[in-house]
Amino acid sequence: MNRIDQRFADLRTAGQKGFVAYIGAGDPNLEATENIAVALDAAGVDVLELGVPFSDPLADGLVNQLAAQRGLASGTTPAKLLDSVVNIRKRSQVPIVLYIYYNLIHRHGLAEFINVAAEAGVDGMLALDLPPEEADEYETLMRDAGLCSIWLVAPTTPEERIAAITARGNGFIYYISREGVTGMQQNVAANMEEATAVIHKHTKLPIAVGFGISNPEQARQVAACSDAVVVGSAIVNQIAEHGAETNLAERVGAFVKTLVDAIKKN
Repeated sequence: MNRIDQRFADLRTAGQKGFVAYIGAGDPNLEATENIAVALDAAGVDVLELGVPFSDPLADGLVNQLAAQRGLASGTTPAKLLDSVVNIRKRSQVPIVLYIYYNLIHRHGLAEFINVAAEAGVDGMLALDLPPEEADEYETLMRDAGLCSIWLVAPTTPEERIAAITARGNGFIYYISREGVTGMQQNVAANMEEATAVIHKHTKLPIAVGFGISNPEQARQVAACSDAVVVGSAIVNQIAEHGAETNLAERVGAFVKTLVDAIKKN
C-alpha cells in the first residue's frame, strides 16, 4: 500500500485528523530541507509536501514565491531534489508529495520523471497547472508507478466538476478553502463544513483543507470539518526567518509541533 494511503488508513483507525506540512525544497538549501523533513516527521506530520522551485509560481503567494526564489538560488533542480528524497528515505518514512508545476515534469519527460520519482521514494504528486481532463496519460503512469495523483478542489468548483475531479483522485483531495493564491490569513474561511460535505458526497477519500492556516486555533477549527489540515506559508515563514541559524530544523519542528498538537487527540 502507498505510504499516503497507509497513513490515512492508520489515522482513520485511530480516530485522528491528519497534518500535511508544505515546505519549499532547497530553501535555504537541500541539506536543510532534508533535516527539516526529518524534524517534521518527528513533530508528528503525516504528509510532507515538497514544493519544487519554479520560476513562475502562479498559484503561490509572496511567502512561497520568495521560498521558490531561494530554492532556485541555492541550485535546487527537480533531479537534485529527488536525490534529497533518497537521503530523506534513509532517515524517515513520512509520506512525501511533490507540489510541482507540470512544465517541470513535462520538461524531463513524463514517464521518466514519474518513474524516477517513485524510485526515489516519492508517494504522490500534485501537478498544479495540469487540468484533470488532460491528465489521462499522467494518471495512468502515476498509477502504474504506485503514486497518488492529488487533485485540487476550490470554493468556486461546481459540484458536477467536483464529482469528475474526485473520481480521478487518490490519496486525498486537497480543498483550497479560499480563492486566490497561498498565504497566511487572519481568519479561517467560512462555509468549510458545507464545502467538505459536498465533496464527501462524491468520494470516500480524505479531504485535506489548506490555504491560510497559520496558528493552532485555526488548525483546530479546520480539523473540525476536515480529515486533515494543510499548513504551508506559516512554516515557510519560519524557515525564512531562521534560515541562517544552525538549529533551523529544530526551530521549525518545534513550531509545527504546536500546530500538530492542536489537532491530535490525546
